Amino acid sequence: MARLDVLPVARSHEEPKTSRCSGCAVRDSALCASMSDTELTALRVIGRRRIVPAGQIVSWAGDASTFCANLVSGALKVTATLADGREQIVGLLFPGDFVGQLFTDETTLTVTAIVDTDLCGYPRAAFETLLGDYPRMERMLLRRTMASLNEARERMLSLGRKNAQERVAGFIFDLAARAGSRGADGLLHVSIPVSRGEMADYLGLTIETVSRQLTRLRTNEVIAFANGDRVCTIKNPEELSEIVNPD
Repeated sequence: MARLDVLPVARSHEEPKTSRCSGCAVRDSALCASMSDTELTALRVIGRRRIVPAGQIVSWAGDASTFCANLVSGALKVTATLADGREQIVGLLFPGDFVGQLFTDETTLTVTAIVDTDLCGYPRAAFETLLGDYPRMERMLLRRTMASLNEARERMLSLGRKNAQERVAGFIFDLAARAGSRGADGLLHVSIPVSRGEMADYLGLTIETVSRQLTRLRTNEVIAFANGDRVCTIKNPEELSEIVNPD
């Protein structure tokens, strides 16, 4: 896990003057971060901006796999449908993450916008052709895929071995590390894009347990909430880290 105490102070970014890429908010963290000018130009040619309102489906499980994207702003949830028709959240995607399933004709997971989301999208076939033309780009995507696989393994470990307090604290910790920003007060702030029910689903807990653990963290002044419990402030990152990674 990333260290919360080394996250940079948030900086505002200007609107792009010449192209969307030059002023992209995730230019330094998305797949294109390490691309050469030639690779970036080739990617920009096939890219199209796509704004997805909160609650809208980006892709359904079982649909033809025709689309992939870099997530520029917002958040997405990835869900799998169980045999009895219930849905299980299996992943959350944030700015800088890659969206879509390559080298397959059919999607196996449903992707939904949980807040208004900005995507830089590419036709899957054209993107795969670029990967063949630029092997370095393909290797960068492979590294990201392996990192995502490691995150999934860590989550499986969390569900199997960690108690409720560690799971909830770990969720806040990971969210802050990936999508947090420091305010003028020097503290780390993060918007929680999911409801208590969705958080419970993701962590394998009940809503009551999630609410109880969040209240415990707030009472102990590890975190604080504002704006209807959707904006979380990390007041004591050291203690939060100790809960997530006990000795």
